[in-house]
Amino acid sequence: MNFKEGEVLYFNKPLKWTSFAVVNKIRYHISRKLELKKIKVGHAGTLDPLATGVMIICTGKATKRIEEFQHHTKEYVATLCLGATTPSFDMEKEVDAVYPTEHITKELVESVLQRFIGTIEQVPPSFSACKIDGKRAYDLARNGDEVLLKPKTLTIDEIELLEYNLPIIKIRVVCSKGTYIRALARDVGEALGSGAYLTGLIRTRVGNITLSDCMDVETFPQWLEEQNIETTND
Repeated sequence: MNFKEGEVLYFNKPLKWTSFAVVNKIRYHISRKLELKKIKVGHAGTLDPLATGVMIICTGKATKRIEEFQHHTKEYVATLCLGATTPSFDMEKEVDAVYPTEHITKELVESVLQRFIGTIEQVPPSFSACKIDGKRAYDLARNGDEVLLKPKTLTIDEIELLEYNLPIIKIRVVCSKGTYIRALARDVGEALGSGAYLTGLIRTRVGNITLSDCMDVETFPQWLEEQNIETTND
């Protein structure tokens, strides 16, 4: 392996870790192993702290491939709680409103989910990494500032209802770059005539990379010790 020439690594992002924290941890261990002060390390697609799953990390010259990986189709398994909303559309913030769910049936859920298949317009969450005048939307939102984001065009290839146990449903989503599953939860809740927010999210696939291809961040130092690592003299 040659981390400066470029390697592509696959991780299962731990719960409550930011994507930035994962990159920092991997960079730290590689730098320490190679006795380098500086090495490029980046990820190919942010996962929210409350999400887990496939995260592609590139090192050295392979960081040039980040955009390529970002455009790969992604698959998620999402758990939604119907009948309530939160400002962040997930469990980061407390429930701010509750709605009736008595009218919701499994058939209604399956019918509504089908409406989201294809090319759709989606307004990103205010608690997101989108930029407004150079500032991250989530920084503005956490400061209590009003956040107005424009709709983005994206593609949802598949949506499947995996579990139905009101008020909880679990869905599988195959989608393009730029899809916010939290925003999809919000929109599904609205389309059902009720609220919804995300209680769990796993990114199960990016392109052809699945969870079975991923290593844990905790075991990375040990894995690193076992590799035959080349060094490049600059």
